[in-house]
Amino acid sequence: MRHTLSLSLTLTTFWVLMSGHSSVLMLFLGAVSITCVLYIAHRMDVVDHESQPIHLSRNIFGYFLWFFKELVVANIAVVKSIWLGNTSISPVLVTIKSNQVTDIGKVIYANSITMTPGTVTVDIVGNLLTVHALFQHNVEVLNTGDMDRRVCDLERKC
Repeated sequence: MRHTLSLSLTLTTFWVLMSGHSSVLMLFLGAVSITCVLYIAHRMDVVDHESQPIHLSRNIFGYFLWFFKELVVANIAVVKSIWLGNTSISPVLVTIKSNQVTDIGKVIYANSITMTPGTVTVDIVGNLLTVHALFQHNVEVLNTGDMDRRVCDLERKC
């Protein structure tokens, strides 16, 4: 029930922000469409803790702040390497272990690696992630486990 309520609030907020309509008819039609979506989602049994990860909402703001800082630092490193030419680039393909236990935790970790400039998660098999890094330094940063620990703190299940 908690996840259905969260989904209904999310859908309502998204619909109101994206539609831009405030007439009674349009609000009524929006409510009808949201009710239909909720009914279908409930019948399909797809509303659960992974489709509506409300457990992440407590720690997500701190994670986004930390991740934004990491994003800026990585962008600066990539831009510097472009300006200096290819001599500073040392691409490497490595396999790293993740400590996430849920699928959404693994996806957040893999996407966080991919969104950081200079690194791409190529494959996920179990708890092993294959990562292509533009610099050896990126691998060393990943091996410290800081991002892994922060994603674990975000999902609070590691």
